[in-house]
Amino acid sequence: MRRLTSHEVFFPAASLHGAIVLPWSVLAIIGVVHGPAALGTPMGHAHEMLLGYALAVVAGYQLPPMSGRRLALLFMLWLGARIAYVTGSGGLASALPDIAFAAVLAWHIVPRLYVAAKKLRNLALPGLLAGLCVAAAAFDVTANLERPDGWLAIATAVVLLLAALMLFMGGRIIAPAAAGQLQRQGILPTARVQPRIEGALLALMAIAIAAAVVPALDPLLRAGCVAAGALALVRLLRWRLWACRGRPDLLCLGAGYAWLAIGLMALGLAPPGALRTAAIHLITVGAMGTLTFNVMANTVMTRARRDRATEPRLPWGTALIAAAAVLRVAAVLAPDHALPLLMAAAACWSAAMLVLAALLAGLVSRRRTSPA
Repeated sequence: MRRLTSHEVFFPAASLHGAIVLPWSVLAIIGVVHGPAALGTPMGHAHEMLLGYALAVVAGYQLPPMSGRRLALLFMLWLGARIAYVTGSGGLASALPDIAFAAVLAWHIVPRLYVAAKKLRNLALPGLLAGLCVAAAAFDVTANLERPDGWLAIATAVVLLLAALMLFMGGRIIAPAAAGQLQRQGILPTARVQPRIEGALLALMAIAIAAAVVPALDPLLRAGCVAAGALALVRLLRWRLWACRGRPDLLCLGAGYAWLAIGLMALGLAPPGALRTAAIHLITVGAMGTLTFNVMANTVMTRARRDRATEPRLPWGTALIAAAAVLRVAAVLAPDHALPLLMAAAACWSAAMLVLAALLAGLVSRRRTSPA
């Protein structure tokens, strides 16, 4: 029997976590269901979205090949961290498994990517991943203090680190796929990675991330986000995804990149408060949800030698996540109707994650029963 790889372990776990824990947290916050106290707060919801869901996706995508025993230990550490946070009584003891997972994740992926980087700009990937793991540990420490002051600033920095990671990886995934499709159609692609724009994006995001943890630098954060969002939109348009015939999978990835550009510009334009919270959800729900959904599905489908262009669950899941993002923002803009809007947003998100979980389960099961 073939041994499981990291994405076959962490991707299904991330999808199930996203389908159950995150909507449960939303419903607990608005008082529709009861649940652990840790999940029934905005801080708890952000914690499990960023440190539970997002780090599981990063682990599944970036971990190198390793023994089954080591992979099992890593997964149990992630799962133990989820249980410790949800059932713990608070304090730093509840944060230790999460901090340990972030540290072990960084130890497994950052040095390898640093050594493998052949160009200076490729050092951005290990740098972003190292920063993400450090910020995740800092968020966990802050969230588990007796008086968790300042958690929102650190959570914003984590969101921006994830946004920078998506800007970088989106260019490395979408650009070559779009260029290859255009060439097959007899169209000469004019823009691929676009290294100058990529470099400017990373510089702007570095400024925004540094400013996120210093309240006095909020104008700098806002300027950096607006400029980065505008540049990301230019980069996306230059890929000409609309010209890629018969590739809805590429359009789904492009939709995630568009959410990212719009979310960054909205974050830069929104003052601190409810509007900024809505803008952050454009990034976490719209961009991160769409891109992680499609990257997880595409990764496993490629390994299973399945045609991504003919898989109908990709556009369906992308549409459900888009609905969740729109409904979540509408809940801020129409506070009198916030309760049903938040319930509907949670339902759409959960449905998308369940679609993904079913897709992944079928592909992983098929690979495991196929000859090695």
